[in-house]
Amino acid sequence: MRRSKIKHNALPADSLSRQRRLVCPGWRRMLNFPSRTLAHLARAGLLAALACCCFASCGGDTNRARSESSNLRRGIGGDPSTLDPARAIDSFSLEIILDLYEGLVGEHADGSISQGVASDWSVDPGGKIYIFTIRSDARWSNGMPVTAYDFVKSWRRVLDPSTGSQAAEILRPIANARQIIEGRLRPDALAVTASDSRTLRVQLEQPAPYFPQLLTYPVTFPIFSDASTKTHSATGWVSNGPYVLASWIPGSKITLTKNHFYWDRGSIGIRTVDYIPVADENSELRQYKAGQIDVTQGVPVGALPSIRKDIPKELFVAPFLGVAYYAMNVRQDSPLRDSRLRRALAMAIDREKLQVALLTFGQTAAYGFVPPGTWNYSSQEWGWREERDSLREDQARQLYKEAGYAPNKPLKLRLLYSSNSSIKQVSIAVAAMWKDILGVETELTEEEYRVFLDSRRDPKRWDVARLAWAADYNDAGDFLETFRSTSPNNDSGYSNPSFDSLIDLASNTPDPAQRRETLERAEKMMLDDYPVIPIYFYCSKRLVKPYVIGARTNPLGRLYSRYLQLVN
Repeated sequence: MRRSKIKHNALPADSLSRQRRLVCPGWRRMLNFPSRTLAHLARAGLLAALACCCFASCGGDTNRARSESSNLRRGIGGDPSTLDPARAIDSFSLEIILDLYEGLVGEHADGSISQGVASDWSVDPGGKIYIFTIRSDARWSNGMPVTAYDFVKSWRRVLDPSTGSQAAEILRPIANARQIIEGRLRPDALAVTASDSRTLRVQLEQPAPYFPQLLTYPVTFPIFSDASTKTHSATGWVSNGPYVLASWIPGSKITLTKNHFYWDRGSIGIRTVDYIPVADENSELRQYKAGQIDVTQGVPVGALPSIRKDIPKELFVAPFLGVAYYAMNVRQDSPLRDSRLRRALAMAIDREKLQVALLTFGQTAAYGFVPPGTWNYSSQEWGWREERDSLREDQARQLYKEAGYAPNKPLKLRLLYSSNSSIKQVSIAVAAMWKDILGVETELTEEEYRVFLDSRRDPKRWDVARLAWAADYNDAGDFLETFRSTSPNNDSGYSNPSFDSLIDLASNTPDPAQRRETLERAEKMMLDDYPVIPIYFYCSKRLVKPYVIGARTNPLGRLYSRYLQLVN
């Protein structure tokens, strides 16, 4: 999700819960927070949201067939910040870009590797030199051929510091990319060359077996090179994927139409895709029930009992590689520069209660940063995970006291998060736990998503920021690279030369077993420093109408429109 990525950063929006509700008598028993926490939640206005066990029907026939069978309507949690693959990091932008563009390598619906712009590729025995053959029928949406030169120019643009790409780190495995990112080499020093229009040669610093899958991430996609064409506005749009941008009305609708020059256009079953921005998942659900949206991006927590009862076959839930966490501002002018405070805050959160009360779609409590199921990796965790609640809370109080705080001298924090009901619910609950266990006074700041993306980059505006990270490719390095002292995604300001050295060592280790051990040591070191507080690992959740076929789960949470079809 960079994602926030945000992937990055960002991730698909969490479930929202502003839906009109009916009170379930068993809600207090389900939540089982201490009475002081319940009082705090009540004052914050959260209990009305938590008291939801039933969902008031929004009307509409959820099983009716579409009459506009050539038009797919997809909900999305907000307007994309950009449709430029080089600059996109938020989940809204990335989801649409996957329909508009295609890289050298593609993905099947289930996430397995497929051909893309490259009809085939080979790698030398040492695993460092890739040769890609650009398919002869690859075309831009204006009919011009896609060439190897387009990739050379686009990748240089991504790495050029003047572009300001926050996803440039994705290209770090390529020889000389790191020096270009750091401003020590010119972009034309990148070890990517085109011997002719159809042959692309890529040299890596070290073998990276995940490199082909890395090329499915949008920052590696090509950009049309004719500067005279307005390639990033609806007028004169040029892209090379299954769809092309037809119109973009901010806050209303982003319309894509089938790219008739796409090399695999015969397999595209849907002519038009409308992305409909809906910030509130309860509003999205109402539109879904009213037959105005065919595929949602999320599902509100409060509606889960009703959905599982009434339309269980329309609910798609599956784990994917993503983590929700709180970034701690560890800079010198921050109250959280003291690691004892950060550890106390981490230990004061009862993730199991959050999971039972608020994380009802299968999200799992996170005591580490890299999600379970990541390729060639054993996720690391804090050692205190298995301690009794009373002992964990006592240790948190002792750390808080050692850092110089007490009930009559409370720590005061500013917690920043994006406008999303589920994120808000969890943040209020966490703030209540900090108040209950430690006495911390937390000021909650909720911002519209695009405003939040700017605020998260200004550490003077927050002490704690709620962020998320979704995998760009299935590898632990994708998660841990964000904590490099030089990473643009290092929102905490974390800087540990020993950690950086381990990440560098892993990047230069060709042996998978040794690389795995090095990355596990790096995660353990980072967790012991507490620059972030992981809260839970994600699962994707969508509602899909019965007449939409072809929806498949994907470990990276991606759903491509090109693999969907509409039936009457």
